[in-house]
Amino acid sequence: MKITNRTFIISGGSSGLGLATVEDLLTSDAYIAILDLKPPQDQLDSKRVRFFQVDITEVDQIAKAVDDVTAWTKETGAHLGGIINCAGVGVAAKIIDSNNEPHSLDLWDFAVAVNLTGTFNLTRLALKQLIAVPAEEEGDGERGIVVFVASSAAFEGQPGQVAYSATKGAVAAMTLPMARDLSRHAIRVLTIAPGPFSSAMTANFPEKTRRSLQGSGGIVYPKRFGLPYEFAKTVRWAVEVPYVNGEVVRLTGAGRMPGKL
Repeated sequence: MKITNRTFIISGGSSGLGLATVEDLLTSDAYIAILDLKPPQDQLDSKRVRFFQVDITEVDQIAKAVDDVTAWTKETGAHLGGIINCAGVGVAAKIIDSNNEPHSLDLWDFAVAVNLTGTFNLTRLALKQLIAVPAEEEGDGERGIVVFVASSAAFEGQPGQVAYSATKGAVAAMTLPMARDLSRHAIRVLTIAPGPFSSAMTANFPEKTRRSLQGSGGIVYPKRFGLPYEFAKTVRWAVEVPYVNGEVVRLTGAGRMPGKL
């Protein structure tokens, strides 16, 4: 699918992997609607980027943002091209803690609300608009793409990642049935499952954890955390290659997480 003069909704686009994706797609003259709690600190092309303040756990805010994005696309003439779900939170708690207390239900609900339900709500509401855009005239007559973001924790969750792994595993599990649902609308679905990436969250990892991830039990090659631009280039590949559909693509440096760091 062509990127130029298409509009992409990117949740969590104000920082981290989402912001890297925004910056990469802008190099191909895309229009970007960022849905996030706070606007990006980076200076972005104000003509091609519109920020919408959204709490991804509030469905009414999502619905209003989608309506506003739709109105913006009519102003610019840049049809909606995709929904890229980068909003997410990392939570950590063991199912039974050191005081023999059970996992917090509030923490579970928060993880599910952001990582799973928020992703689902933004996608389903934006799809109502995406299925109505004109199909591309050449090639396969594609309309657009949905990109989910899972994690290597969907497959090799660490101790304390029960809630986080559950949400990311559920996102991965949605991929194929949604791709099948949307085939009649010529819309593709892909999930990217990153391993450890350089981010605000991983910057706070203890040195012991970093060494463990980069050692024999973790990342194989390159022996480092992933860089945001590498995630962004993977999103670009997904958008531009029509045969990429219904897959969960791991972005891990051939790493598999050990049972304990």
